[in-house]
Amino acid sequence: MEKLKLGLPAGSLQNTTLEIFKKAGFNIYINDRSYFPYIDDEEIECVLIRAQEIPRYVQNGVLDAGISGKDWIMETGADALEVAELIYAKRGFKSIKLVLAVPRDSEIRCVEDLQGKKIATELVEVTRQFLQKNNVTASVEFSWGATEVKPPALVDAIAELTETGRSLKANNLRIIETILESTPRLIVNKDSWKVPWKENKIKQIVTLLQGALLAEQKVVLKMNVSAENLPGVLALLPALRKPTISQLHGESWVAVETVIDEKKVRELVYKLKEAGAEGIIEYSLNKIIP
Repeated sequence: MEKLKLGLPAGSLQNTTLEIFKKAGFNIYINDRSYFPYIDDEEIECVLIRAQEIPRYVQNGVLDAGISGKDWIMETGADALEVAELIYAKRGFKSIKLVLAVPRDSEIRCVEDLQGKKIATELVEVTRQFLQKNNVTASVEFSWGATEVKPPALVDAIAELTETGRSLKANNLRIIETILESTPRLIVNKDSWKVPWKENKIKQIVTLLQGALLAEQKVVLKMNVSAENLPGVLALLPALRKPTISQLHGESWVAVETVIDEKKVRELVYKLKEAGAEGIIEYSLNKIIP
């Protein structure tokens, strides 16, 4: 049987990626000694590989599709189809940033002040393009790691990916500019996209992954409300569309069910109770397919 070869990012995105695939309905099992994880879908063959390399392997057809950050897609200049944005990072469901940072006491305040300076980064091409766009000429060198410790002894500034900025602050660095915001993307080899069953399979995967990501930050609230208190309760409730209201058998009460942002629950529960809601239940979701 021909299979869809799918590249999954090893490293910082690995665990979150596997969790999202699980919520999407794909169970992936990793053997520490193998780069070919087992997935419970006979049409897919997974390859675990660094996100930096996935764009090149997708372009060359070694992989039919893969997940890599927008930063590495730009850095490699890979000629592949970007099919979907998947908004998540190592510690949450948001983008990460590639930033220019300098020592806290540096006289460098903006990108123009980097004229003639030395910058260390893993993303050399993206950084050079940003400097060029701002008419700044500087030396950009590849960093093999521990980039945050290099200023000011070895370089004047760094271009570094950050999710929270905590590591930069811990190393007495401050951000002077954001080069780009990056999220994982599912990219596809152009020839693979022309194969109907592969295109359909990839669309299926994308639909399930995006549904899992959308559900990750949502919960269902369900409660019982008397008819007289219903208007007040409904006024408090946001929803994807409108709350579902079901008549309770033989009573002047209804069951109200709605999907809301999880972060809003802690603000709402007390207000709902005060408005007359009873038997409030919260439960999580696996997928929301718009």
